[in-house]
Amino acid sequence: MTDLMIEATDVGKAFGAQKALDGVSVAVPKGTVLGLLGHNGAGKTTLVNVLTTMLPPDSGHAEVAGFDVVAQAHQVRSRIGLTGQFASVDEQLSGLDNLILIARLLGATPREARARGNELLELFELADAAKRPSRTYSGGMRRRLDLAASLVGHPEVIFLDEPTTGLDPAGRLGLWEIVEGLVTDGTTVLLTTQYLDEADRLADSITVLSKGKVVAAGTSADLKAQVGQRTVTVTLADASDVAKATGALARAGMQPVAAENTLTAPVTSSREIAKVVRALDEVGLEATELALGEPTLDDVYLTLAQHAA
Repeated sequence: MTDLMIEATDVGKAFGAQKALDGVSVAVPKGTVLGLLGHNGAGKTTLVNVLTTMLPPDSGHAEVAGFDVVAQAHQVRSRIGLTGQFASVDEQLSGLDNLILIARLLGATPREARARGNELLELFELADAAKRPSRTYSGGMRRRLDLAASLVGHPEVIFLDEPTTGLDPAGRLGLWEIVEGLVTDGTTVLLTTQYLDEADRLADSITVLSKGKVVAAGTSADLKAQVGQRTVTVTLADASDVAKATGALARAGMQPVAAENTLTAPVTSSREIAKVVRALDEVGLEATELALGEPTLDDVYLTLAQHAA
């Protein structure tokens, strides 16, 4: 049986009359990524704060790396790394000195701290800026330094709270590749994000929160299958042929929706493309383009958000 590195059961947390978490349960096996999706105020950061021992839960139970987040908070903190929504580095220190400081606070000798700092700067492609004050770093460089800082203590579990917010596409891609490398090496990751493409690429499983409750959970494919459906899109050379094509597909038992010179119809499998081609051929039409579309996490999220509302 796969070891669970993060396990929360019916966790509740309220701030006054506002329930930030209402019976939330998650389970993350070792060496995998859990993507936590939700709108602003859904409870993502509150859950991270509970799991990283910064907030005590009002109810329920949670363990990280096998240790209770309340009764064994010190053991939890010694095994985790955390990158918050905003890069938290000392702007007066160089990139290397930031990492050395954290390593020394974690008990490393001066030599060990410097070696670990240089190792991480190489990993995050910051070696050339090692001695520059971090206030001179770009947003992407500060983000990478912040993530490097969370890895100084060789954590078994990393919590990434919207780590790519504000980064350009190249910066996001670079961070994704680093996270993938960490997971390959056996690190467990809980990732909160509002970027659905990020969750689709990185997460082994996804939990969707809305108003403090879990509204869906499963793999990306599972969630897409629940709320989405494949579609075939037909593009015609002449918009005046759309009505004839719509009738042909309807007679073939399909439900096309027309827009300008295209038609879109739900299908159950790719084999139905042949049915589309035959239906068009019977009325003397030929598509200039046929495309099979899969549901996306965007479709999933929008559908779930509407249901939750």
